[in-house]
Amino acid sequence: MSRLTAIDPRTATGPAKTLLDAVQAALGVTPNLFRVLAHSPKALEGFLGLHGASEGFRLDKATQERIALAVAESNECGYCVSAHTAIGRAAGLSNDEMKLNRLGTSGDSHAAAVAFAKAVNENVGAVTNAEFDAARAAGLSDGAIVEIIAAVAINVFTNLLNKTAQVEIDFPKVPLFERAARIAA
Repeated sequence: MSRLTAIDPRTATGPAKTLLDAVQAALGVTPNLFRVLAHSPKALEGFLGLHGASEGFRLDKATQERIALAVAESNECGYCVSAHTAIGRAAGLSNDEMKLNRLGTSGDSHAAAVAFAKAVNENVGAVTNAEFDAARAAGLSDGAIVEIIAAVAINVFTNLLNKTAQVEIDFPKVPLFERAARIAA
């Protein structure tokens, strides 16, 4: 059970209602993450602004989902692993690819972006020269590097909120990997 009540969009008022209605209109559903975040309409507004800006990134949607899965698994966020598995599937990612993403890699040309995102997250930005150089050697531009960092930050925010509030998972539940599997990767 969530530590913070998920606001019912039907009974919400004021700015929270306006924002939750916008989420419903955009997604066709109002996930619990947004319903909990609506306790602070300004926080929800800020998140929606960042999330909306990410739709204009040069990083395609599938790559952003790869990053979201790597960050969620690394941070042990069951809500986000479940949500981004569903969203990743809708973005065309296979189950095998998403398993690799959760371990911080990819079976295709996106491996460098996912590995760099994992390094940024796990080192709280203090990546090594070798990790940075590997991203560069893989052809990641300055813009791509900034967008990867932004994608990590957006996902860390949702990981923190979901874990702290223990938001009830409203997507098909996907279990986290055993800690040993994550460390070995």
